[in-house]
Amino acid sequence: MPTPFWSACAGLALAAVVAMPALADGLKDQIAPTGKLRVAIAISPAGGAFWSTKTEAGYAGVPVDLGKDMAAQIGIPVEYVVYQNSGQITDAAGKGSWDVTWLPKDPERETKMMFGPIYEVADATYIVKAGSSVTNFATLDQPGIKVAAVNATTTMRGAVAHLKNATVSGYQTYDEIFGLLKSGEVDAFALSRDQLNKMAQKIPGTKVLDETFKKTVTAVAVPLAHQQSLAFVTNFMNEAVTNGTLRRAYDNNGLKDSPIRTE
Repeated sequence: MPTPFWSACAGLALAAVVAMPALADGLKDQIAPTGKLRVAIAISPAGGAFWSTKTEAGYAGVPVDLGKDMAAQIGIPVEYVVYQNSGQITDAAGKGSWDVTWLPKDPERETKMMFGPIYEVADATYIVKAGSSVTNFATLDQPGIKVAAVNATTTMRGAVAHLKNATVSGYQTYDEIFGLLKSGEVDAFALSRDQLNKMAQKIPGTKVLDETFKKTVTAVAVPLAHQQSLAFVTNFMNEAVTNGTLRRAYDNNGLKDSPIRTE
Protein backbone atom coordinates (compact mmCIF):
# COMPACT_ATOMS: atom_id res chain seq x y z
CA MET A 1 0.00 0.00 0.00
CA PRO A 2 1.46 3.41 -0.89
CA THR A 3 2.55 5.57 2.03
CA PRO A 4 0.86 8.97 2.52
CA PHE A 5 4.12 10.67 1.43
CA TRP A 6 4.32 8.87 -1.91
CA SER A 7 0.59 9.29 -2.47
CA ALA A 8 1.02 13.03 -1.99
CA CYS A 9 3.95 13.12 -4.44
CA ALA A 10 1.99 11.20 -7.03
CA GLY A 11 -0.91 13.58 -6.59
CA LEU A 12 1.33 16.60 -7.10
CA ALA A 13 2.91 15.05 -10.20
CA LEU A 14 -0.51 14.30 -11.69
CA ALA A 15 -1.66 17.85 -10.94
CA ALA A 16 1.41 19.22 -12.71
CA VAL A 17 0.78 17.09 -15.78
CA VAL A 18 -2.84 18.22 -15.90
CA ALA A 19 -1.92 21.88 -15.32
CA MET A 20 0.71 22.08 -18.06
CA PRO A 21 -1.69 21.68 -21.02
CA ALA A 22 -4.09 24.10 -19.36
CA LEU A 23 -1.30 26.66 -19.02
CA ALA A 24 -0.30 26.17 -22.65
CA ASP A 25 -3.91 26.50 -23.80
CA GLY A 26 -4.30 29.64 -21.73
CA LEU A 27 -1.21 31.16 -23.27
CA LYS A 28 -2.39 30.32 -26.78
CA ASP A 29 -5.78 31.89 -26.08
CA GLN A 30 -4.14 35.16 -25.04
CA ILE A 31 -1.09 35.41 -27.28
CA ALA A 32 -2.69 33.88 -30.39
CA PRO A 33 -6.49 34.17 -30.27
CA THR A 34 -6.72 33.62 -34.05
CA GLY A 35 -4.69 30.43 -33.95
CA LYS A 36 -1.67 32.18 -35.46
CA LEU A 37 1.01 34.36 -33.88
CA ARG A 38 0.42 37.75 -35.54
CA VAL A 39 3.73 39.62 -35.55
CA ALA A 40 3.58 43.35 -36.28
CA ILE A 41 6.49 44.54 -38.45
CA ALA A 42 7.38 47.85 -40.11
CA ILE A 43 8.74 47.74 -43.65
CA SER A 44 11.64 49.86 -44.86
CA PRO A 45 14.92 49.41 -46.75
CA ALA A 46 16.71 50.85 -43.70
CA GLY A 47 17.24 47.46 -42.08
CA GLY A 48 18.65 47.29 -38.56
CA ALA A 49 17.35 45.67 -35.40
CA PHE A 50 13.81 47.05 -35.79
CA TRP A 51 12.92 47.55 -39.46
CA SER A 52 12.01 44.62 -41.71
CA THR A 53 12.15 44.43 -45.50
CA LYS A 54 9.93 43.01 -48.23
CA THR A 55 11.52 40.18 -50.22
CA GLU A 56 10.47 37.96 -53.12
CA ALA A 57 9.87 35.16 -50.62
CA GLY A 58 7.97 37.31 -48.11
CA TYR A 59 9.67 39.36 -45.39
CA ALA A 60 13.10 39.51 -43.79
CA GLY A 61 14.41 41.16 -40.64
CA VAL A 62 15.30 40.61 -37.01
CA PRO A 63 11.63 40.79 -35.87
CA VAL A 64 10.69 38.41 -38.71
CA ASP A 65 13.17 35.79 -37.52
CA LEU A 66 12.26 36.23 -33.85
CA GLY A 67 8.54 35.98 -34.62
CA LYS A 68 9.06 32.76 -36.55
CA ASP A 69 11.08 31.23 -33.70
CA MET A 70 8.53 32.36 -31.10
CA ALA A 71 5.62 30.86 -33.04
CA ALA A 72 7.52 27.58 -33.40
CA GLN A 73 8.10 27.48 -29.65
CA ILE A 74 4.37 27.93 -28.99
CA GLY A 75 3.55 25.39 -31.70
CA ILE A 76 1.46 27.61 -34.00
CA PRO A 77 1.92 29.26 -37.44
CA VAL A 78 3.27 32.80 -37.75
CA GLU A 79 1.53 35.62 -39.62
CA TYR A 80 3.16 39.00 -40.30
CA VAL A 81 1.03 42.13 -40.00
CA VAL A 82 2.68 44.89 -42.02
CA TYR A 83 2.84 48.60 -41.17
CA GLN A 84 4.78 51.55 -42.56
CA ASN A 85 6.31 52.63 -39.26
CA SER A 86 6.39 52.00 -35.51
CA GLY A 87 3.80 54.74 -34.91
CA GLN A 88 1.22 52.79 -36.89
CA ILE A 89 2.03 49.63 -34.90
CA THR A 90 1.50 51.62 -31.71
CA ASP A 91 -1.84 53.02 -32.89
CA ALA A 92 -3.05 49.47 -33.62
CA ALA A 93 -2.02 48.11 -30.21
CA GLY A 94 -5.49 48.40 -28.70
CA LYS A 95 -7.41 47.19 -31.76
CA GLY A 96 -6.59 43.51 -31.56
CA SER A 97 -4.69 43.63 -34.84
CA TRP A 98 -1.45 42.00 -33.67
CA ASP A 99 -0.19 39.78 -30.86
CA VAL A 100 3.51 40.60 -30.46
CA THR A 101 5.99 43.08 -31.90
CA TRP A 102 9.51 44.39 -31.51
CA LEU A 103 9.85 48.18 -31.63
CA PRO A 104 11.43 51.27 -30.01
CA LYS A 105 10.18 51.95 -26.49
CA ASP A 106 9.36 55.26 -24.83
CA PRO A 107 7.07 56.48 -22.00
CA GLU A 108 4.23 57.38 -24.38
CA ARG A 109 4.17 53.88 -25.84
CA GLU A 110 4.19 52.33 -22.38
CA THR A 111 0.65 53.70 -21.95
CA LYS A 112 -0.49 51.67 -24.98
CA MET A 113 1.43 48.39 -24.70
CA MET A 114 3.58 46.38 -22.31
CA PHE A 115 7.30 45.92 -22.94
CA GLY A 116 9.66 43.07 -22.20
CA PRO A 117 13.48 43.08 -22.27
CA ILE A 118 15.42 45.63 -24.31
CA TYR A 119 17.67 44.06 -26.94
CA GLU A 120 18.98 47.09 -28.82
CA VAL A 121 20.22 50.56 -27.85
CA ALA A 122 20.79 52.94 -30.76
CA ASP A 123 22.17 56.47 -31.02
CA ALA A 124 19.80 58.92 -32.72
CA THR A 125 21.24 61.83 -34.71
CA TYR A 126 20.71 63.66 -38.00
CA ILE A 127 21.91 63.39 -41.58
CA VAL A 128 22.09 66.67 -43.51
CA LYS A 129 21.60 67.13 -47.23
CA ALA A 130 24.42 67.48 -49.74
CA GLY A 131 25.85 70.99 -49.88
CA SER A 132 24.51 71.98 -46.47
CA SER A 133 26.50 74.36 -44.29
CA VAL A 134 25.23 72.55 -41.17
CA THR A 135 28.09 70.90 -39.26
CA ASN A 136 26.65 70.30 -35.77
CA PHE A 137 23.51 70.57 -33.66
CA ALA A 138 23.96 74.30 -33.06
CA THR A 139 24.03 75.14 -36.76
CA LEU A 140 21.17 72.73 -37.43
CA ASP A 141 18.82 74.22 -34.86
CA GLN A 142 18.10 77.46 -36.70
CA PRO A 143 14.88 79.07 -37.99
CA GLY A 144 14.08 78.00 -41.53
CA ILE A 145 15.80 74.61 -41.24
CA LYS A 146 13.49 71.71 -42.20
CA VAL A 147 14.06 68.41 -40.39
CA ALA A 148 12.19 65.25 -41.37
CA ALA A 149 11.38 62.26 -39.17
CA VAL A 150 9.23 59.15 -39.48
CA ASN A 151 5.84 60.18 -38.11
CA ALA A 152 4.80 59.35 -34.53
CA THR A 153 8.05 57.56 -33.68
CA THR A 154 10.23 57.80 -30.59
CA THR A 155 12.92 59.46 -32.75
CA MET A 156 10.49 62.10 -33.99
CA ARG A 157 9.37 62.90 -30.45
CA GLY A 158 13.02 63.13 -29.42
CA ALA A 159 13.84 65.50 -32.31
CA VAL A 160 10.85 67.74 -31.51
CA ALA A 161 12.03 68.00 -27.90
CA HIS A 162 15.64 68.56 -28.93
CA LEU A 163 15.26 71.23 -31.60
CA LYS A 164 13.91 74.59 -30.40
CA ASN A 165 14.16 76.62 -33.62
CA ALA A 166 14.27 74.23 -36.59
CA THR A 167 10.99 72.79 -37.85
CA VAL A 168 10.45 69.03 -37.45
CA SER A 169 7.89 67.42 -39.77
CA GLY A 170 6.68 63.83 -39.75
CA TYR A 171 6.33 61.60 -42.82
CA GLN A 172 4.87 58.10 -43.08
CA THR A 173 7.77 56.26 -44.67
CA TYR A 174 11.54 56.09 -44.77
CA ASP A 175 11.39 55.99 -48.58
CA GLU A 176 9.51 59.29 -48.76
CA ILE A 177 12.05 61.06 -46.58
CA PHE A 178 14.93 59.48 -48.50
CA GLY A 179 13.56 61.09 -51.66
CA LEU A 180 13.08 64.47 -50.02
CA LEU A 181 16.63 64.47 -48.63
CA LYS A 182 18.09 63.39 -51.95
CA SER A 183 16.26 66.19 -53.80
CA GLY A 184 17.19 68.74 -51.14
CA GLU A 185 13.58 69.48 -50.17
CA VAL A 186 14.40 68.84 -46.50
CA ASP A 187 17.61 69.90 -44.76
CA ALA A 188 18.00 66.92 -42.45
CA PHE A 189 16.57 63.57 -41.39
CA ALA A 190 16.44 62.29 -37.78
CA LEU A 191 17.03 58.56 -37.36
CA SER A 192 19.42 56.09 -35.73
CA ARG A 193 23.07 56.53 -36.60
CA ASP A 194 23.59 53.06 -38.10
CA GLN A 195 20.73 53.56 -40.55
CA LEU A 196 21.84 57.09 -41.44
CA ASN A 197 25.37 55.86 -42.14
CA LYS A 198 23.90 53.45 -44.71
CA MET A 199 21.82 56.27 -46.19
CA ALA A 200 24.90 58.48 -46.53
CA GLN A 201 26.49 55.83 -48.73
CA LYS A 202 23.51 56.03 -51.10
CA ILE A 203 23.26 59.84 -51.29
CA PRO A 204 26.67 61.37 -52.10
CA GLY A 205 27.50 64.60 -50.30
CA THR A 206 25.28 64.02 -47.28
CA LYS A 207 26.80 64.05 -43.80
CA VAL A 208 25.83 62.30 -40.57
CA LEU A 209 26.41 64.61 -37.60
CA ASP A 210 28.79 63.40 -34.89
CA GLU A 211 26.61 64.31 -31.92
CA THR A 212 23.81 62.18 -30.43
CA PHE A 213 20.52 63.67 -29.23
CA LYS A 214 18.79 60.53 -27.97
CA LYS A 215 19.36 56.91 -27.03
CA THR A 216 16.61 54.80 -28.61
CA VAL A 217 15.90 51.45 -26.96
CA THR A 218 14.12 48.63 -28.78
CA ALA A 219 12.23 45.85 -27.03
CA VAL A 220 9.63 43.13 -27.41
CA ALA A 221 6.05 44.27 -26.70
CA VAL A 222 2.51 42.92 -26.32
CA PRO A 223 -0.87 44.66 -25.96
CA LEU A 224 -1.95 45.99 -22.58
CA ALA A 225 -3.38 43.55 -19.99
CA HIS A 226 -1.77 40.54 -21.70
CA GLN A 227 0.15 39.52 -18.60
CA GLN A 228 0.59 35.87 -19.58
CA SER A 229 1.85 36.91 -23.01
CA LEU A 230 4.30 39.34 -21.41
CA ALA A 231 5.69 36.65 -19.12
CA PHE A 232 6.18 34.32 -22.09
CA VAL A 233 7.84 36.87 -24.42
CA THR A 234 10.07 38.08 -21.58
CA ASN A 235 11.33 34.54 -21.00
CA PHE A 236 11.68 34.01 -24.77
CA MET A 237 13.87 37.11 -25.20
CA ASN A 238 16.01 36.35 -22.17
CA GLU A 239 16.67 32.89 -23.58
CA ALA A 240 17.20 34.30 -27.10
CA VAL A 241 20.07 36.42 -25.81
CA THR A 242 21.77 33.52 -24.02
CA ASN A 243 21.14 30.65 -26.46
CA GLY A 244 22.21 32.46 -29.63
CA THR A 245 18.76 32.94 -31.22
CA LEU A 246 19.07 36.73 -31.22
CA ARG A 247 22.65 36.61 -32.48
CA ARG A 248 21.55 34.42 -35.41
CA ALA A 249 18.74 36.83 -36.21
CA TYR A 250 21.26 39.68 -36.33
CA ASP A 251 23.72 37.70 -38.43
CA ASN A 252 21.02 36.59 -40.90
CA ASN A 253 19.99 40.20 -41.51
CA GLY A 254 23.25 41.99 -42.26
CA LEU A 255 24.17 42.81 -38.65
CA LYS A 256 27.14 40.49 -38.13
CA ASP A 257 29.28 43.42 -36.99
CA SER A 258 26.59 44.86 -34.70
CA PRO A 259 26.79 44.02 -31.00
CA ILE A 260 23.65 43.11 -29.07
CA ARG A 261 23.09 46.04 -26.73
CA THR A 262 20.83 45.65 -23.71
CA GLU A 263 20.03 48.30 -21.13
